[in-house]
Amino acid sequence: MPALKTVENKLRKLALGYPETKEDFPWGESAFKVRNKTFLFLSTHDGGLTLSMKLPQSREFALEYPFTEPTGYNLGKSGWVSARFGAGDDVPMDVLAAWMDESFRAVAPKKLLTLLG
Repeated sequence: MPALKTVENKLRKLALGYPETKEDFPWGESAFKVRNKTFLFLSTHDGGLTLSMKLPQSREFALEYPFTEPTGYNLGKSGWVSARFGAGDDVPMDVLAAWMDESFRAVAPKKLLTLLG
C-alpha cells in the first residue's frame, strides 16, 4: 500500500496529463483546471489526503463507498464528491483514475475532448 504522498504525486501526474490542464493553488490546496474550469481539488491535511471531483454519471454509486461524501460548499448538489483517506488506508487508484476522467470530461470543452478520443 503506497504512502499518501506517493498517491498524491500519482494523482497530480495523472491530472496534469490531460490536455490544457494546469495546477492552481487557491485556499492552500491544489486545483486542477482545464481552461480555468476545475475538475479536481486535491489537498493534504493532518496526514490525510482529500480529493473532490465532479461525477455527473457515477455520483450515486460513488457515494456508496465508505470514504466518500458529497462535497461541501453546496458543490455536492452539483454532482461533486469528496474522498478522504488517512495514513494506512487502501486507496483504489483505478477507481480514482476513472472518476478523474469523468470529472475532466464533465467540465472540459467538447472540442478539447476530441483530443482524448
